[in-house]
Amino acid sequence: MEKNINLQKMFFEKRYSEIIFIIDHQILDKQKNSAIMNLLGLCRILKNNKTKEDLKLAIENFKIAYLKEKNTKNSLEAFRNFVNASVNLYDYEKTSENHKIAVEYFKEALSFLDNNEVYYSKNEMVILQIIRIYKRLVNIKKVKFFLKKLINQNNNRPLTICSYIYNNCFFSDWTQEKFLEYGNMLNKTLPIYDEKKLVPLFQSNKDKKIKIGFFSADIRSNHSVTYFLKTILDHYDNNKFEIYLYFNHKKTLEDQTTKYFKDLVDKFVNISALNDEGAINLIRKDKIDIFIDLMGITSESRLSLIKNRVSPVQILWCGYCNTTGVDGMDYILSDQNLIYNSEKHLYKEKIIFLPQIWNCHSGINIKRSFNPSPFIKNKEITLGSFNNFSKINDEVVLTWSKVLKYIQNTKLVLKPSSTREIDFLAEKFRQQNVLGNIEFVSSKKDFKDHINLYKEIDIALDTFPYNGVTTSFEAMWMNVPVLTMKGYNFNSRCGESINKSLGLDYLIAKNEEDYVSKLNELDQNKDKLLNIRKLLFENAISSPLFDTKSFSKDFFNALDGTVNK
Repeated sequence: MEKNINLQKMFFEKRYSEIIFIIDHQILDKQKNSAIMNLLGLCRILKNNKTKEDLKLAIENFKIAYLKEKNTKNSLEAFRNFVNASVNLYDYEKTSENHKIAVEYFKEALSFLDNNEVYYSKNEMVILQIIRIYKRLVNIKKVKFFLKKLINQNNNRPLTICSYIYNNCFFSDWTQEKFLEYGNMLNKTLPIYDEKKLVPLFQSNKDKKIKIGFFSADIRSNHSVTYFLKTILDHYDNNKFEIYLYFNHKKTLEDQTTKYFKDLVDKFVNISALNDEGAINLIRKDKIDIFIDLMGITSESRLSLIKNRVSPVQILWCGYCNTTGVDGMDYILSDQNLIYNSEKHLYKEKIIFLPQIWNCHSGINIKRSFNPSPFIKNKEITLGSFNNFSKINDEVVLTWSKVLKYIQNTKLVLKPSSTREIDFLAEKFRQQNVLGNIEFVSSKKDFKDHINLYKEIDIALDTFPYNGVTTSFEAMWMNVPVLTMKGYNFNSRCGESINKSLGLDYLIAKNEEDYVSKLNELDQNKDKLLNIRKLLFENAISSPLFDTKSFSKDFFNALDGTVNK
């Protein structure tokens, strides 16, 4: 008992390496109970200069700890640590060997959960860790199931509701009414801070420059959002506007992309280390006229800033294409192809319709040349999708499988974010007996290699209901047509808006049957496909998709209208 007390004292003193030595060499195996083995695992993870081997040893320690006891506080904590450490091992190095080892641990954890569901599945922290597993396995159905379980257990934390709403973007069984309903639920969970502790809200002065603040946690690593934000920052009138950037990612994650954007604006501030009240006060002191949230419910969102208002006008744009349901989000930028007038009541925000398109890509920094259709050389149609694998839901798999069965000598090229993602999706195609027609290409670290993959594609396939955006713009730049499907809300109509802006209404399928039919027609009428590719090469750059100057003008005119009413 004295030894246990000393170990606890040493743990709080962060003497992790000493504890590891004592447990490994001075405590008999029969004395190593669940609590001690759990402590050993924690020390291996927390010690300085830990290696992958330390992490693997810690996982085994946690495993032994939860197996030593059943349905106790110690076993519960050990199980959580086992799952958490297994996910960390998965993320430690993006190698197939690492993923293979971690996935075996995942299977063990899920099996243990099944056998002890009554006890463990009611624990919030366990469920959160299980969700981490299913996200790595790209099993969005299970992620949805466990997020809903949390909500049913009255876990109404903003992050849980945000995750649940976002996860439902991948499913066609959710209505826009549901997005608004859960957005309103999210709104009720966001804190309201005491105005007495906050800097008074600035009221716009129409005689001065308009200050616009952009907020994001994604201004790094060539994130897709940066290609659309660059369009705005490259073409604004600095005699009329001042631009502020508020970053919400750790300073250690700042890179060349971050530096590039810092040089484009009047002021940049990293607010990731500030609590909500500190961030609100900092932004209010800057006297921002218009605050533009580039995140919505995604990633490291901070909708509490919106709820407590950091500027007189607050707008949602770009990063999340749907209503947030949050009080204080005054507007959402859209276009007439995305939200119909009859649907305005299903969005909490007022709709600002940009005259041509809701978004515009800044273009790709490579020399553009015409890419002939690969079927000329291959004598077969090559389809492709470089979208996030989470967007490839069961309906998409079924539809694409029908295409591969119906159209002879057709191949589908898919590019995962990591090699491990392949297995789960490959099994779905195997069940449809079309896996032999699927080619999985490795994720490309070099952006130029990624872009050049489009040269191997005859037709890009859009996902539904969660459409691709950046991937569709990239395909168009490389004169690769994209087949999309009609949607039912902003989020699921992005492909429609992109194709309509190019006059390619033909490539908007009405439903799954029409999706297959259109691909079959293009396979039968390859001259039509060649003409579409030629049209894309000649017209895409001057279209609303890449006409950055026109879009920027429309964008700032729309903003001007919100402060000068």
